[in-house]
Amino acid sequence: MTQRTRSFADIRKALLEHQEVALVDVREEAPFAESHPLFAANIPLSKLELEVLSRIPRHDTAITLYDNGEGLAQLASERLSALGYSDVGLLEGGLQGWRDAGGELFIDVNVPSKAFGELVEHHRHTPSLAAEEVQQLLDAKADVVVLDARRFDEYQTMSIPTGVSVPGAELVLRARELAPDPKTRIIVNCAGRTRSIIGTQSLVNAGLPNPISALRNGTIGWLLAGQTLDHGQARRFPEVSDKTLEAARADARRVADSAGVKRGTLADLHAWRGDAARTTYLFDVRTPEEYEAGHLPGARSTPGGQLVQETDHYASVRGARIALADDDGVRANMSASWLAQLGWEVFVLDNLTPREFSETGAWSAPIPTPWQVEEISAQTLHQWQQHGGVAVLDFTASANYVKQHIPGAWWALRADLSNALREIPAAERYVLTCGSSKLARLAVPEVEALTGKPVFLLRDGTASWIAAGLALEAGETHLASPRIDRYRRPYEGTDAPREAMQAYLDWEFGLVAQLGRDGTHGFYVI
Repeated sequence: MTQRTRSFADIRKALLEHQEVALVDVREEAPFAESHPLFAANIPLSKLELEVLSRIPRHDTAITLYDNGEGLAQLASERLSALGYSDVGLLEGGLQGWRDAGGELFIDVNVPSKAFGELVEHHRHTPSLAAEEVQQLLDAKADVVVLDARRFDEYQTMSIPTGVSVPGAELVLRARELAPDPKTRIIVNCAGRTRSIIGTQSLVNAGLPNPISALRNGTIGWLLAGQTLDHGQARRFPEVSDKTLEAARADARRVADSAGVKRGTLADLHAWRGDAARTTYLFDVRTPEEYEAGHLPGARSTPGGQLVQETDHYASVRGARIALADDDGVRANMSASWLAQLGWEVFVLDNLTPREFSETGAWSAPIPTPWQVEEISAQTLHQWQQHGGVAVLDFTASANYVKQHIPGAWWALRADLSNALREIPAAERYVLTCGSSKLARLAVPEVEALTGKPVFLLRDGTASWIAAGLALEAGETHLASPRIDRYRRPYEGTDAPREAMQAYLDWEFGLVAQLGRDGTHGFYVI
């Protein structure tokens, strides 16, 4: 059977006509970050079955896969067809074909959101202060509050002195409580630029009376100015009063209306879910703690600031319908206002009652029915290792492996198995693991086929080994595959080279021009 193909022109036409487009790069994240089309979603072949059902929920979505000549896309096509996806094609010529046809290519990750943030600043001249100016204000004990718009774990890694963690979607809800005096200056920061621009502009759009500024270039700018960051802080936003909530709700609704956000009900949601011709995503934009305490059945937890920052990861079908839920009328409306400007058809579900948030617990990605494989306990593996003749393959994220792993375990990428097995000394039997065993389970029949030897799954993964109190090893002790599963962001951690940080900022500054050359983005700024 001939494999369907789609050209650059086909994808471009579909984007311009606002059709649903699922353009999927099946390489690992590091090569994806080196070069990809604007609206490509990165779903690596290694983890395809674990991610695709939530990211592309409708099985007859037009999916177009590509790689850069590695042969991964064809394998991904076969796996998607086996999962029941019925309209899977390959990009004509792969990544090189896109380039040869004149398609614009972008670097880094979450590019649509980052490029949009630059467009917002370009059009709205979002106010900002340099790191040196903010330091002077702090040194002078000025009337100023610093609000960190990143995830709490990012804030804990490194933060601006005195900064309080207020992730992006929380800003309009919480800022008045943190700066009740309209004379108090509010400064919003992130690691680089996007979330501080969007966060600052959210407060400006909402009409807060305070002087409001972004920290120009975020913690990167702070470090480049030779200033000292805090580490391990735990200051978090407080609860809000009824008065604050009422004002924030009115502000958020007004901003959402001006952005063209649509309104929906649970009855509408039910109808959308029955619409076979259209993809609908349902996202809960509250904090993870609130989500776990109770949410709408079938909703995915996407704290609002991260949803706007990583829209391509959560909603991988460009042109789909997005429905947002909260229980306060602020966070969903503010998040929706940005998604609408990002070119999405977005609805806020109104008039939700507490009893409708009936599902509890953390979100768990839907995955295919697991392979039935033979499992062993951590104690059994420990005994086998003492007798020799066993090889342990670990498919967890490479960063997790480096942090801690079973002694002697080899780290491997599932999509690189045939090469990885050439690096690993042949064994009489193999035991596969990862953090939880979900990914490793998928690799069992593949390792069996490649080795012809018995292959077992470590029950409950490396977590069971740790729970058993058995010894652990750290570092890059046995790498059978290159560590390309994750792109190292220049703004994360505390040891990024100055040159990389500056290059990242220079790249962000150039994104508006790239958007113009690409011509498919459909963004607008209110």
